[in-house]
Amino acid sequence: MTLTTSNPSQLPTPNYGIDGPAVLRNLFLFGSLCLIVGLQPYRIHLGPVFIARAAFLWTAGFLLVEACLYLYYVKVGKLRHRDLLLGLYPWRGDEQVLDVGCGRGLLLAGAAKLLPDGHATGIDLWSNVDMGKNSAAATLHNLTLENVAARTDVLSMSAQAMTFPDAHFDVIVSNLCLHNIYDQPTRQKALAEIVRVLKPGGVALISDYKLTREYARAFTAAGLGVTRKHGSWLNFPHLTIVEARKPR
Repeated sequence: MTLTTSNPSQLPTPNYGIDGPAVLRNLFLFGSLCLIVGLQPYRIHLGPVFIARAAFLWTAGFLLVEACLYLYYVKVGKLRHRDLLLGLYPWRGDEQVLDVGCGRGLLLAGAAKLLPDGHATGIDLWSNVDMGKNSAAATLHNLTLENVAARTDVLSMSAQAMTFPDAHFDVIVSNLCLHNIYDQPTRQKALAEIVRVLKPGGVALISDYKLTREYARAFTAAGLGVTRKHGSWLNFPHLTIVEARKPR
């Protein structure tokens, strides 16, 4: 579908949501509360007043700075991180790509734009805890707005129980997904599934803010060549990319 309008500025734009909306809310909320308490002139009965007030003010500053960095990531940083992650692979344009935990389609759409002769598939279970207003319908809407719907598929599927055949994808990408599998044995199954469906010579690019050493160890144990790369230090949370290449 092609969208047209007499005023290009009125074209609808993709909405890739707020990652961890409760986290962003709580950072601003508790940071503001600490700031209000720390600025009060009356005695705070938590020890010497100058120590207690300083502690509240330092905590407020820390939380509010993290909140602003998180907001930067949500609005700008994750777009730049997507480009950094996708830029690690030398695209031919005919690859089969899988996005594990595609959310509202940021990585999926970015990859599909690099695939004039290929195809990208996104899988997710669409939790609204992990991303605000998350749904398959929102993902499909974004893919339509990005004009890549024809070369993408969106499937409801868990990372630890994929139904794809062995050695099916040239490239597998994922951002801020696997840490949401809280049970380690189940998380290890998801990593094993990524290895299984990746073609020989294929590359997995897995980005997360924690557990990346665990991912790297699992891929190394499976025989993949692994390197870890840091994302921008301006992003909060700070993201690390695990690049894993399957031997031919």
